[in-house]
Amino acid sequence: MNFSGIIVGAAVFVIIGICHPVVIKMEYYWGKKSWWVLALAGCIFSAWSLFVGNLIWSTILGAAAFSCFWGIHEILSQEMRVLRGWFPENPARHEYYEARRKALGDIGNYPSHKHLKEKIK
Repeated sequence: MNFSGIIVGAAVFVIIGICHPVVIKMEYYWGKKSWWVLALAGCIFSAWSLFVGNLIWSTILGAAAFSCFWGIHEILSQEMRVLRGWFPENPARHEYYEARRKALGDIGNYPSHKHLKEKIK
């Protein structure tokens, strides 16, 4: 029997389970400007996966790298979720959120934030 797929699948499940609350906490405490931490972690995991001799560990590190890269997208989306009131905002950063809401206009009535791409620039 070959358990490699099960091991990698379980590891990816755990990695995603860890990354989800990490992204929420990063946005809460540091805002979207903390994306570079995820980019750095993704680059480190990517490089590390290139030099690991074991295929299972290399695959798991690669999955961790791309989970970090996906986290960059999620941290930007998390700010929009906070602005809509779907997640709690950090009271210490209330002025920032209010300024963003004012700059973006009415964001609560839209199912996604794709229409805001022009306003965000």
